Amino acid sequence: MKKIVSWGIHYYTARLPNRGQKSRMALKWRGFKERMRVMNVLAAEDDADSRALIEHLLPKMGYSVICARDGIEALDKMQEPGSPDLVLLDWMMPGLEGVDVCRRYREKFKEEPKYIILLTARDSIDSVVDGLAAGANDYISKPFNQRELLARLNVGRRVIELQHKLAERVCELEGALAHVKTLQGILPICMYCHNIRTDSESWERIDSYISDHSDAEFSHSICPDCLEKFHLT
Repeated sequence: MKKIVSWGIHYYTARLPNRGQKSRMALKWRGFKERMRVMNVLAAEDDADSRALIEHLLPKMGYSVICARDGIEALDKMQEPGSPDLVLLDWMMPGLEGVDVCRRYREKFKEEPKYIILLTARDSIDSVVDGLAAGANDYISKPFNQRELLARLNVGRRVIELQHKLAERVCELEGALAHVKTLQGILPICMYCHNIRTDSESWERIDSYISDHSDAEFSHSICPDCLEKFHLT
């Protein structure tokens, strides 16, 4: 098995046994790679001991970690291109509190799909509501339980992966719609020659007009009536 690092994400690959088994094992292998992928987490924590604990735990849970030491550094890192989509923010930090970091980021990047989890010793309903209202997706009470931390990180990971898949599907649909041509509304047509009046006030053959405004194609032939009327004998 070989480890490959690409764009900050770790993958593990292996050689398939033989050509005959490729098609049968392709789906299993794809699922294996997804399970082995390591997602980056941005963790903002001003307390050195808590930060060291997070740096120690997250790799064991299948995540790599990028740390920030205060709210200002956290906000700067969140705005960097390619920054992690999964963010742990301590509530109480110098410079900017975690809830303020969350609020400022949401106000500036409304369409970004980052999943933000607040770490807080505040457990009152009002504090929880304030954190979620600021744009946090979830919260964990401190001191946190390791199993709960892993469970909530995994929830965030699933949400992020679903958002990415949805964004890819939207792009695919937008690309497909860009190639769709439709005819709508009333078409002004000459009652004698059946030419169509275009938007530029010129007149165009009906077959040319339909071809230009739809995906229809014409194969010209002659009907029995026209054959009898126009055929020269």
